[in-house]
Amino acid sequence: MKKLLTIAGSDSSGGAGIQADLKTFAAHNVYGMSVITSVTAQNTTGVTDVVDLPAEFIGKQLDAVFTDIYPDAVKIGMLSNQEAVKEIVKKLKQYEATKIVVDPVMVSTSGSSLMKSSAVKSIINELFPLATIITPNMDEASVLSGIEVNNKEDMEEAAKIISASLKGAILITGGHLEENSDDFLYIEGQGFWIKGEKLENPNTHGTGCTLSSAIAVNLAKDKDIVESVKTAKEYLEGAIKDNFDLGKGRGPLNHLYLNKRSEK
Repeated sequence: MKKLLTIAGSDSSGGAGIQADLKTFAAHNVYGMSVITSVTAQNTTGVTDVVDLPAEFIGKQLDAVFTDIYPDAVKIGMLSNQEAVKEIVKKLKQYEATKIVVDPVMVSTSGSSLMKSSAVKSIINELFPLATIITPNMDEASVLSGIEVNNKEDMEEAAKIISASLKGAILITGGHLEENSDDFLYIEGQGFWIKGEKLENPNTHGTGCTLSSAIAVNLAKDKDIVESVKTAKEYLEGAIKDNFDLGKGRGPLNHLYLNKRSEK
């Protein structure tokens, strides 16, 4: 069985963060582990508070995982401060982690800021060079590239700019596009559009976490980057199409929708 590690924040409502990651791992029949970076008080309507765990303790969690059950792939999500980033980078290098997917979570689905500005520079300069692939959405791509990302042409340009900080690939997700939900994958100077239909479901809490976790699963199963992204996107679309409707705001996905199919 493949073993996956998520390094991210906790979502008390269960729709995003490590909860979404672990559900995604379970849906793909892999063993999931978690290192928590922050604890949030949030639900489908927003984030009311965030408590960051000390960087030293994050490092101890990483030591505990890597010295016992070594992960086949690592997904990294919410990192709210510079100290946490530096500690994680140090440990990833120490344990020679591979197949690293970084989802640079800056803003929650409800619009709440989840990252201190001091962390952005460290993520770009220190964490991105270790990544196999990073998966920013259009808003995050705007911050990372320094340009406004509003359409497909902007996504292509932003990917080229951001790629200067990477050895790996970049996937800019197009969930905010009006006409469709196409994603732009940029690898070693080549661009690929991954098609996606515009789904009429406002309940998209945790989509970025879910997609990046599914990509990590596929990489762990030795699929190449293009196939990993395509397969992950298909899984995500299925979870959205299941039309879960929980909570008073933008609700979560049904990560375990495949179980319903197997029961029929």
